Amino acid sequence: MWKLGVLILIYLLVSACTDGHLNNPYVQSDQSQAIIYTSFSERPKHLDPAKSYSSNEYAIIGQVYESLFQYHYLKKPYQLEPLLASDMPTLQYFNAKGEALTGKVDAKDIAFSDYTITVRQEVRFQPHPSFNKSLHKVLPSDWDQRSLYDLPLATRLLTVDDFIYQIKRLADPASQSPIAGLMANHIVGFETFAQQQAELLSDQPQLSKVQRLQSVPLLGIKKLNDHQFNIRIKGKYPQFINWLAMPFFAPMPWEADAFYANPRLVKKNITLDWFPVGTGAFYLHENDPNRRMVLVKNPNFHPDYYPSEADEGLRERGLLVDAGQRLPLSDKVIFSLEKETIPYWSKFLQGYYDASGISSDSFDQAVSFSSDGEFGLTDNMLQRKIALQTAVTTSSYYLGFNMLDNVVGGNTERARKLRQAISIAVDYEEYISIFLNGRGVAAQGIIPPGIFGHLSGKEGLNPVVYQWDKGPVRRSLDEAKQLLVEAGYPNGLDQKSGQPLVLYFDTMDSGPDSKARLNWLRKQFSKIDIQLVVRGTDYNRFQEKMRNGHAQMFMWGWNADYPDPENFLFLLYGKNAKALHAGENAANYQNAQFDSLFETMSSMDNTPQRQQIINQMIGIAQQDAPWLWGFHPKAFSLHHHWYKNAYPNLMANNKTKYIKVDAKQRAQYQKKWNKPVVWPLLVIALLILVLLVPAYLIYRRLEQAKAYD
Repeated sequence: MWKLGVLILIYLLVSACTDGHLNNPYVQSDQSQAIIYTSFSERPKHLDPAKSYSSNEYAIIGQVYESLFQYHYLKKPYQLEPLLASDMPTLQYFNAKGEALTGKVDAKDIAFSDYTITVRQEVRFQPHPSFNKSLHKVLPSDWDQRSLYDLPLATRLLTVDDFIYQIKRLADPASQSPIAGLMANHIVGFETFAQQQAELLSDQPQLSKVQRLQSVPLLGIKKLNDHQFNIRIKGKYPQFINWLAMPFFAPMPWEADAFYANPRLVKKNITLDWFPVGTGAFYLHENDPNRRMVLVKNPNFHPDYYPSEADEGLRERGLLVDAGQRLPLSDKVIFSLEKETIPYWSKFLQGYYDASGISSDSFDQAVSFSSDGEFGLTDNMLQRKIALQTAVTTSSYYLGFNMLDNVVGGNTERARKLRQAISIAVDYEEYISIFLNGRGVAAQGIIPPGIFGHLSGKEGLNPVVYQWDKGPVRRSLDEAKQLLVEAGYPNGLDQKSGQPLVLYFDTMDSGPDSKARLNWLRKQFSKIDIQLVVRGTDYNRFQEKMRNGHAQMFMWGWNADYPDPENFLFLLYGKNAKALHAGENAANYQNAQFDSLFETMSSMDNTPQRQQIINQMIGIAQQDAPWLWGFHPKAFSLHHHWYKNAYPNLMANNKTKYIKVDAKQRAQYQKKWNKPVVWPLLVIALLILVLLVPAYLIYRRLEQAKAYD
């Protein structure tokens, strides 16, 4: 027994000495390297840029792929600049006869817009086995499920053809690109090419994807020479260049599709969605969805430099210290699987993650509020030299009504006043306070702050829901109930049938946090005597309901693809109705006047005239109330002092290349803030000794007694 006690003592003392590092998720040999440590909660579904359209996927592909243009990292309003293009495109307008238009041109006379783009020379793709053409058909016999990077690697120069090939992939029905429908409205010949590919898929299934795409020209895309190509779009659409800055238009080598068509890779489900092939600052070297994903510096990365210009005040914040330095500034990015926020937060405080968001569970540990409502970091965070960044995101989260529904939908006064009454009753200021710790701004309309067209103050007030009294004040429940009476539902009863008004909210939310939010939502409706029934379902069923227009009410959100009001207003454009046209108008809202104004506005530059049209559109939507406008979230992010150049650029997908880490400072922090807490173990050890000594003495007496006997 006493031997066991000694072993326990030894174990406790050893644990005390190493306790601070037991939570370290990384290999010790990596600690001194320029590695960014972060996490993912679930494996991205798509890493193919033709398919990817979510923020967790862009965290990977934004570093692997590059587009023709990018957003300047340190300037706002957001400014596009060349990336894989050598300069900004030239733009030429043509009329319906194909005649070039010069001078001051009226938008209604423009039948086509031609973007001529010059591509940078001497850009190479990352090392990848797809460029070893012998592997397209046959892989080494001893290769099984080892890393792709154990195969012979090669590369080649970027060409104009790689951009053309990717645009064809967007149109290919087999790709199921989420922007195919939108691009069909803009790129000349896009829809025809898609139809031709569908016919080839049906009539000649033996053709490979590469053969199909290369065998048919796309009318609106023309190769001018080895370094230039032309994209022709319909009419005038100034926002098109913003799409060219997105991963959808990143160049794709045909070799990638040929390589991933290898039967052995197909059998193992190893696809472009698993290991992308790009020209970016990093390449995905390791993809283990149950453990980690690792980005490694691309040894072939073309010359690219940290910006030397920035908005006023950013130099003083240290954001130009690395001006002119060759990018990327880090060698590796390790994403570790973290499904829960609390373990991630603990590891962030220990210094094992470089940056962190702030969950509701940890908000009070990180942020404090002064008596006048201003927020700052807690003393604990300040002692740790942790920095806080905040920004109102270019996002909207809203509750939508299905405008095809025969109760809450439609353009009748009865339905409109019902939606307006609910808009007043559902108190999003309260939601922000309870569930977001104040990290949000109640929306007055569809356009978030930071985007042209957004109006603040009294000028931007939604008069249906608010009145102005030194600030926006939500209208009273009495006004909401009066609207309900006018809609034919006094006291929540249908005037025609006498039955209680029961509405249905479809959701795929589950779990304790979701339960609290859904209970809160029920209470909001009950304030005006409406019964709300929550219909929970899984992701696939919910998406099917949305596609078919069978959900009565739902919660939805939208992050800006690019900083233009068109990217939000198109969410209410009738021709984008999800159930009718498979677009992003999830509410299936249709208003002829709104649609006409949208079509005019979308082809305009940012002028006072455009603002006037936007104001009219917002006023129409406020009155029709197809959404409860919800809120625009405030992003709160923390980072350690060794994590340099962090800046909340909400449009840039490729921010990682600008980040620099000081591994020495990180190691010092980990040593300081992970010192073992020994005294509790010493108390336990003392108690064990107190118990062991008498037991040992009794044991010795018994042994001696046996010896005498």
